[in-house]
Amino acid sequence: MMSADILPVTLAISIVFHAFLLLITFAVPEAPRGKNAPQLDVVLVNSQSPTRPVKADVLAQTNLDGGGNTETDLRASSNLPVIEDMQPTDSLELSSRQVKQLEQRVARLLAAAGDEAQTAPTTKAQQQAYSQEATRDQVASQKRLEVARLEAQIAKEWQAYQKLPRRKFIGARAESAVYAEYVEKWRQRIETVGTRNYPEEARRRGIFGSLLLTVSIRTDGSVERVQIDRSSGHAVLDEAARRIVELAGPFPSFPSAIRGEYDILSITRQWSFTRNEFDITAGQ
Repeated sequence: MMSADILPVTLAISIVFHAFLLLITFAVPEAPRGKNAPQLDVVLVNSQSPTRPVKADVLAQTNLDGGGNTETDLRASSNLPVIEDMQPTDSLELSSRQVKQLEQRVARLLAAAGDEAQTAPTTKAQQQAYSQEATRDQVASQKRLEVARLEAQIAKEWQAYQKLPRRKFIGARAESAVYAEYVEKWRQRIETVGTRNYPEEARRRGIFGSLLLTVSIRTDGSVERVQIDRSSGHAVLDEAARRIVELAGPFPSFPSAIRGEYDILSITRQWSFTRNEFDITAGQ
């Protein structure tokens, strides 16, 4: 804002100063010259001779008696452009015209300065808009990269999930007939083996209790894992349950109806060791 206010004042001062200079004229007094005074041109030469010429054709900065490569009396020309003689004009008319030209130039400069002052906020606004647009593009690019990263992570996790075995968890809730039949046969086998292999140490010491156990079975009937979900509080009973599963396996392979849907059945049941008895129930 400060530069825009100073500019018109500076230009106005400059106009007045130049107009004043144009109105000032200088005249050099003409030296008296005789009627028969010889005229000699003054030239610069790029060579010199040891002898002084008897009759000089021109004035030079050094002696040069003859020279050049032609017999014709020629004079070297300058590479500088020829300045034509100016026609005499009235000094007042010239000054007025130059002042008018300066005024027109100042008017154009002031108009240009005003236009620049008006367009400056627009230019700044355009820069801000461009900056905001660049920021939005950057944010959008970052979001696209983040989405691509998440998609790659999801695809990787999905591929890993696809490689996992299809697992069916069977708890206390009622299941369809095909699963209920397989689980019932599995329970009967566990109870038969468990009754035959009741832990003698527990019977002798009078230790009784129950635990929650999950047995995971593969399609071929082999045991994948035995996990105690809730301990009986007695290590002898927990170890006896593991031992009974090991002795009862392998179990029957899955029927086609189950094998077509799952690779592993995880059966969770409550195992109870009472006085001289062993049973499995669905209660949790």
